[in-house]
Amino acid sequence: MMERTEREGRRPANDGPKAAARNRAALVAAAREVFAEQGLEVPLSAVARRAGVGQGVLYRHFPDRTAAVAAVLEENVRQIEQAAESDGAAFADLLGVLTWHLAESAAFIGLLHADPSGDRSGIRVHASALSERVERALRKRLPDGHRLAGANDLVLAVAMVSAAVTGHSHEERKRRALDAWRLLAVEVGPVRPFDG
Repeated sequence: MMERTEREGRRPANDGPKAAARNRAALVAAAREVFAEQGLEVPLSAVARRAGVGQGVLYRHFPDRTAAVAAVLEENVRQIEQAAESDGAAFADLLGVLTWHLAESAAFIGLLHADPSGDRSGIRVHASALSERVERALRKRLPDGHRLAGANDLVLAVAMVSAAVTGHSHEERKRRALDAWRLLAVEVGPVRPFDG
């Protein structure tokens, strides 16, 4: 009788590692959304609810807020790196992916521009390493002679645009980012996540 009860759906089957990977992906997506909407200080239970998992699952993947923030930042950077490696990617396309992440993850902008002495449990160190990875990815597709090809011009332009990304909605933040790129006379491709 016990086997039949489990098959009828009262208790979901344990998918093991597949469920763990799905749960982690759902948690990262939920954290990105919740942090963008409500800021970094939102209760982590809101992330678990948005992901559709229990808090135990959340804490198994991310033992604290720092780990959740780092996972979202890592995923953002990984998408930019993947876009840079994709066949036929243009620099403007990479800037479109970067701009999407800036507008989507606006809660992180303040963190990345925070006072270095206010190190939030290693997040600043991690963010700095991720920032270097973004620069390397962008430079792979930066054309010779581009207006941002100077030694520090690319990093400065990204910092200027990210500082301009403010607003309560994704659309408002995206508009401000695009306005900033326009003022810098830099072409940006479609603003969207990298979809592989």
